[in-house]
Amino acid sequence: MTKNVAQLMGDLESIGRDPLRGGYSRPGFGTHELRLLEWFVAEAESRGLDIERDRNGITWAWWDLPESAASSAADSDDKPNRAHAIATGSHLDSVPGGGAFDGPLGVASALASLDQLQEQERNGTLRRTKPLVIAVFPEEEGSRFGVACLGSRLITGAITPQRALALTDRDGSSFADAARAVGLNPEHMGADPARLSGLDAFLELHVEQGKFLGKDPLGPAVAVASSILGHGRWRFSFAGQGNHAGTTLMADRHDPMIAAAAFVVAVRDEVSAESGARGTVGRLEPIPGGTNVVASRVDVWLDVRHPDDVVTAGLVERLHHRATALAAAEGCTVTMSEESMTGTVNFDGELARGLLNSVERVAPGAQLLPSGAGHDAGILASAVPTGMIFTRNPTGISHAPEEYVEDADAQHGVKALTLALADLLTEEPQN
Repeated sequence: MTKNVAQLMGDLESIGRDPLRGGYSRPGFGTHELRLLEWFVAEAESRGLDIERDRNGITWAWWDLPESAASSAADSDDKPNRAHAIATGSHLDSVPGGGAFDGPLGVASALASLDQLQEQERNGTLRRTKPLVIAVFPEEEGSRFGVACLGSRLITGAITPQRALALTDRDGSSFADAARAVGLNPEHMGADPARLSGLDAFLELHVEQGKFLGKDPLGPAVAVASSILGHGRWRFSFAGQGNHAGTTLMADRHDPMIAAAAFVVAVRDEVSAESGARGTVGRLEPIPGGTNVVASRVDVWLDVRHPDDVVTAGLVERLHHRATALAAAEGCTVTMSEESMTGTVNFDGELARGLLNSVERVAPGAQLLPSGAGHDAGILASAVPTGMIFTRNPTGISHAPEEYVEDADAQHGVKALTLALADLLTEEPQN
């Protein structure tokens, strides 16, 4: 018995709830993400898909061509022909206290869309020329190891395996340790151009994470992505002198928390003065972190986004100068390190126009929409033609428990994805 997308999402409601923050906390390679992955594998296998987990921890669920179509093109050892595949999917991890839909909606929608496509193939209304694969990417949010889209960065070579494996989480566990714990071999991780060359396109359905689609409840429930805003993460480490809160006079302190606090305000002021820019400090960690201790160091993580990568670089440089001056005023020092940077991505124009044609059959008046959020599709765009479909979020809130998608809108998203995939799956492969 197949399930609709709302029923599939309902299967996940109890996994990874965060009683402190609200919402869900499902860090990459953590217990909750692994439970979600087990759910996905079970659902995919029940639909006859062939499951494999690649060397970078990406899970691929293959719907191969029917035997009659595949036999003539199969390899000599009778392996299925997986050239010119069309891929869809998303991720299952979350930010701390995130919403229910960011990531899992794309995976559940892919399964629901597959159900419709398989039914069409059974009744003879779909004649595929290409295989379909659903991909689930690990550590998309970067909430555990600090680098977003880690799986897609590894497979495309956007991050070296050496750097990735050395990343650590808040408990000091390395990414290499986490990979080994789930049965991956860190020595085999890295770019996989052969796998990517076998994909003709990748489509990612995602909850819309802003206010565009939510403005008009009677308007289209879905949109097509045109671009992704350039964005990066930097860590500023303010260092001072740790000391006793009771015995150290205010005039004798070299308190990095004061410099860090002033820097947070400076981020707001500096970024607000730059049209189209976004700047956020969402994480700040004092060391050692005691209530009655003057901190010896405070680490501050900065997220900056702007459509022009030159503007982003200039903003970060100005903020570095501000941080240096603020630290010096407190008798402290500061160092800045880049954790990740992804330039503005403009999605494949031909694919975006084709997607829009498909989506408009479900949602007349659907539009192209730029995204201020990062996605695996944006990383893969350097190697594979990629596109995205957004499903309406009436709250306009994401990365928070208030993130939401109406069941009817989720169904519209699945219909749009199904039409788009059917169009791509029936195209003649171009050698």
